[in-house]
Formats: sequence, C-alpha cells, structure tokens
Amino acid sequence: MSESTRPFGSGTRDKRSLIQLIKELPGLVVALLKAELAQLKAELVRKAISAGIGIGLFLVAGAVLFFMLGTLVAAAILGIAVALPPWLAALIVAGGLLVIAAVLILIGVAVLKRGMPPAPTETIESVKQDVNAVKGLGDYDR
Repeated sequence: MSESTRPFGSGTRDKRSLIQLIKELPGLVVALLKAELAQLKAELVRKAISAGIGIGLFLVAGAVLFFMLGTLVAAAILGIAVALPPWLAALIVAGGLLVIAAVLILIGVAVLKRGMPPAPTETIESVKQDVNAVKGLGDYDR
C-alpha cells in the first residue's frame, strides 16, 4: 500500500507511543507559540505602517488647514476694512482670535487637570485589591 492509500492510523508516524507524544508536546507548544508571536509581529507591523501613513496624511491636512486659517483671517480683516479703517479691522480680528485662544486654553487646562496624575490609579488600586484577595485580606466572599 502506498503512503496516500493507507488507512488512517496505519502510518509509521502514528505508531509512536503515548510517552513519545507527551515528550514531544513541549516542543510543539513552543513551536506554536513562536508561530503565533511571528504572526502577531507581522500583523502589528502592517497596522503600524497603516497608522503611520494615516498620521502623515492627518499632518498634511493640518498644515493645509493652518494656511486656510490664515487666509480666512485675512479675508475677515479685509471684510471689516470696508466699513472701518484697516488698522482697526486688524485689531478687531486679533482681539477675536485672542478670546478664542483664551477659551481653548482654559478648556485644555481643565481637561489636563482631570487626567492628572498620569499614573493609572484605577489599575493600581485594582491590582492591590487582587493581591489582597490572594492573601485573604479584604471584603471578599469566601
């Protein structure tokens, strides 16, 4: 009988003893873990490349928007300059931009204060509770 026509379980590889199979198990597990890690690495590299390209496009769009903002400021100054002297129009637009910047700074400070301290305090507390549970301390159901 050829190798391809043998019934299942009759090959030479299938005649290994249970002890031999158990001895091979750690090597197979290590090989499986190495293959999984290689697949993980390849996937992360692909995703990092995609993320890098996306971030680069966002930066270019931000630069274009920055120049567009300058154009809009100039248009606002020119529009107000129709009714007022140009120096006053520029001063009014600058004052408006200063107010917008001040509001954004105050909002940013409030958001930063909410995120301080940067240490993951909730996770640290959760780990401490887990350690206490392992030690048998705390208010846990036993």
